[in-house]
Amino acid sequence: MPHPAIKVEGLWKEYIVGSAQQRHTTFYDLLASAVQTPRNRLRRLGGQAPEAERFWALRDISFEVQPGEVVGIIGRNGAGKSTLLKVLSRITAPTRGRVEVRGRLASLLEVGTGFHPELTGRENIFLNGAILGMSRGEIARKFDEIVAFAEVETFIDTPVKRYSSGMYVRLAFAVAAHLDSDVMLVDEVLAVGDVDFQKKCLGMMGEASREGRTVVFVSHNLTAIRNLCSVGLLLKTGDLARLGDIGDVLARYISRPSSAANSVDLVGATPGVHPACVRRVSVETLPHWETEPLTVNTPFLIKIAVEIARDNADVGVFVHCWNSDGIQVFSSGSFFSESLRKTRLSAGIAEYSCHVPGRLLNNDEYTVDVMLTDGRGKVFEKHYGIFSFRLLDAPLGIEGWHWRPKGVIRPDLLWDYKRAT
Repeated sequence: MPHPAIKVEGLWKEYIVGSAQQRHTTFYDLLASAVQTPRNRLRRLGGQAPEAERFWALRDISFEVQPGEVVGIIGRNGAGKSTLLKVLSRITAPTRGRVEVRGRLASLLEVGTGFHPELTGRENIFLNGAILGMSRGEIARKFDEIVAFAEVETFIDTPVKRYSSGMYVRLAFAVAAHLDSDVMLVDEVLAVGDVDFQKKCLGMMGEASREGRTVVFVSHNLTAIRNLCSVGLLLKTGDLARLGDIGDVLARYISRPSSAANSVDLVGATPGVHPACVRRVSVETLPHWETEPLTVNTPFLIKIAVEIARDNADVGVFVHCWNSDGIQVFSSGSFFSESLRKTRLSAGIAEYSCHVPGRLLNNDEYTVDVMLTDGRGKVFEKHYGIFSFRLLDAPLGIEGWHWRPKGVIRPDLLWDYKRAT
């Protein structure tokens, strides 16, 4: 069995949260601080920092990555993803534990680090390549490839301070990506650049994997993670929550505790300075379907109860629906209806219903955003991910068949047939 490309054993990473620097108003304060500062530093180094000052970014992380695997690291903000990559790339040292990375390492964590604004694109390619560990001959051999990938041929002899942000990032990524490495660490590179550039980055990482190189990829783009990675690693507040097949890890990441009542109340919500506020969001089936489980065949309502603060209010309600891959499936709003667009509301509770037909959406877990707007379309209240619900699969009605169609939606489209003459 080949040696793992990356091996992490019992990794802990601690940071000491420092207090704000004090301003010394007297000579006595300055002398007291000079005495206390070394003592406090020694206490921290000796592991005696108060618990309030300790922050464990990673706690007892252990895993292995085999050569040629593409691993996606996911988790919410603050989970420890970037910290883990910094430890793997030797930017920061672990507090406890052991990390082994076999082969040459390319870190695409903060692309553009080392670029000098006064130097031209050509000069920065050689400067940044040298910082990343490339020899001058290696940079010269790959120079044309780097420039072509970055699409900056026309401006290669222009100082990068005059580049657009997109040109700057493309050139920086191109230099780092063309380093001949055995392991690539990539952190949120797809959060910048246009769509074509993002596709090019994904293609390069996929090609690197096919060549036997190991790729560790951090991103909030779940679609890219699913398409590119075979293995997933889920972090939760510094802990390793799950490691395994990317499909299982993504399912664990997006799953939420289901609500038996299929509703959520905003307790204590009041309109305040705005003309209205959201009080309740729910998913309800129509009377004919109320005894049936919520499946892909079930028509249902997304209901939003809104408290109207004053008479003659002009309020619009909008919903955005997202699937488990983070893809926006549909958007709709009350102002899309001509009759509701002209309606003025009186003070009290108004209940809006968005009708979603059956045999439209695929079986998945969906998340709903809710927004309130005034008559000019200005959003004055918004709730992201306020509510989630799951649509179950349903049999096709054909004996022996149980097939989950792939795709964002699952419409019941009309088919026809006639014999050719």
